[in-house]
Amino acid sequence: MDLKDFDFELPDELIAQYPSDRRGKSRLLILRRDTGEISHTSIDNIFKWLNPNTLIVLNNTKVRKARLYGKKLHKKNERVNVPETSEKGMEKGTEFLLTEKLSANEWKALARRAKRQHIGDAYHFPGDIIGRIKGEVSNEKIIQFSGTVNDEYLEKYGHTPLPPYIKRDDISEDEIRYQTVYAKMYGAVAAPTAGLHFTWEILDHLKETGHEIAYLTLHVGIGTFTPIRTEKIEDHRMHREYFHIPEETAVSIMRALKEGRDILAVGTTVVRALESAWVNGSLRAGEMETEIFIYPGFKFNVVKRLLTNFHTPKSSLLVLVSAFAGRKLILKAYREAIEKRYRFFSYGDAMLIL
Repeated sequence: MDLKDFDFELPDELIAQYPSDRRGKSRLLILRRDTGEISHTSIDNIFKWLNPNTLIVLNNTKVRKARLYGKKLHKKNERVNVPETSEKGMEKGTEFLLTEKLSANEWKALARRAKRQHIGDAYHFPGDIIGRIKGEVSNEKIIQFSGTVNDEYLEKYGHTPLPPYIKRDDISEDEIRYQTVYAKMYGAVAAPTAGLHFTWEILDHLKETGHEIAYLTLHVGIGTFTPIRTEKIEDHRMHREYFHIPEETAVSIMRALKEGRDILAVGTTVVRALESAWVNGSLRAGEMETEIFIYPGFKFNVVKRLLTNFHTPKSSLLVLVSAFAGRKLILKAYREAIEKRYRFFSYGDAMLIL
């Protein structure tokens, strides 16, 4: 299939730059695959649209504050004074997005203006830590730090890694809103955005109305923002991502499948984890990695329903939802969402595909 078939025109003003005024009040477009019917409601009414005793699967990954700013050192053993009151400021020189922890003081990272950052270059980071580029893998730098850079360090000195289409600096509100209320397991560089809509009140109401909730962990990687660059989508290759399916979640899913109940995946990350773990007619539990690329023609073995945000043109996420609902139907829904002035992308509104 041609990549151009997954393109659409989106007015810039519909790209959400901030979260909704209140979590749990986003708009929700309902798309029925069997009839093509489109309806409109809000996320707090989702329970009205689900079949009885639906199993709802959530991704409890937690976003690291993985964006760091370092002042480039131009002389050997140079130190720069970074005032305590401005260590988290946005003016600190070179931006790095830490993507994978290799050891206590070594990370893979994406660098802003990467061609200007070379092996051997050193940077002064907050907390009086020096980081030096010691190598490169593909388009990522390998940075060795003079001290421990862990989740505690990043919570103190890091910034929320907002997507590139959010054209502003991160603010304190993002530390809460670019994280699901049930986030638990550190490791993601991007949020599983379909889950951002839920409040504990909505989740409790879903359970009270007879639905079941289960969790898995897939640490969202940089691949979620990597555009498809091949003319034929079949030639695209995904980044590797870690995921974990607890035994109790696998048991719940197998029971729901046996009983013929709906399984609702909250987000494309849940789809990728569940469909990757399906092996020889059963769902595997445990820790795994996936590079699965789901595009039209894919056979879904586990997921029956999908809650998702509105995705960027020509992206692997748009291709995935097109595989689930059909390309023409998805683009029809997107056209109506644009006409109805829905908000798009990470901080935008949601779509429930039935």
